[in-house]
Amino acid sequence: MTFSIAAFDESTRSWGVAVASKCLAVGFAVPWGGAEVGAIATQALANLRYGPDGLALLRDGLSADETVARLIATDPLVDQRQVGIVDRHGNTANHTGPGCLDWKGHRSGHHFTAQGNLLDGPHVIDAMVDAYDPSEAHFGRRLLRSLQAGQQAGGDRRGLESAALSIWQEGSAYGGNLDIGTDLRVDDHVAPVTELARLLELHFLYFERPDPTTLLALEGALLDEVSAALAAVGYAPADLGGFEPAMSQWSGTNNYEERTIPGKLDPIIWAILQEQADSASTAQRS
Repeated sequence: MTFSIAAFDESTRSWGVAVASKCLAVGFAVPWGGAEVGAIATQALANLRYGPDGLALLRDGLSADETVARLIATDPLVDQRQVGIVDRHGNTANHTGPGCLDWKGHRSGHHFTAQGNLLDGPHVIDAMVDAYDPSEAHFGRRLLRSLQAGQQAGGDRRGLESAALSIWQEGSAYGGNLDIGTDLRVDDHVAPVTELARLLELHFLYFERPDPTTLLALEGALLDEVSAALAAVGYAPADLGGFEPAMSQWSGTNNYEERTIPGKLDPIIWAILQEQADSASTAQRS
């Protein structure tokens, strides 16, 4: 009752799963993964043990093919299971049991596998595969666009209720201590894939670290401009022990701490600070 994509991004060494379904809270069941391990999508009459058991096999060094073979070998309901796996090297494997509800099937590409059941037809998976574009540098958006293509091609033939997107990368979680850098779930929504896209952009703003090549040096005239903007919104460096404490307090209050780098300025949050400062100045004049 689901369509999903599991993939490996070699440039960032990230593993991800994006999924949508006409069921409540699909994100709790389908996506499993780990940095430097792999990613798994278990669905149809989902065997949730395929998640942790499959990851354990991948950690032991088994390939995607070997892991699928081991998972389904002793499962009495294997004919009703569907699973897609990408291992630590980007190799893929999948299984679609003949007892899964039509239309069901899977296709693999370079470092990714798409699978689904109870779909509008094979064109759903074809659209997902065609839409997966390695030239899209942002891995999350790449996975999302594949999911959107599947939806636009007909998706789950009963409609959709939930969607999810998970990405694992070493040290990518908030604060850098875990590997689950993205864990977005839309559990019950009239347009879950659209809502997932909105959440992904918010996640990009609040939780992703800035591209180092875009950072501006906080010095000279720019430092003066930023200091003035901070003062305009109530975080005057002169009142808070200097520029860095003032910037830190403003960033933390607005949840931009992941984008705040000492001595540097992320253009994304600079634009937001400028907008806040302009609004504050307008309010004072009126």
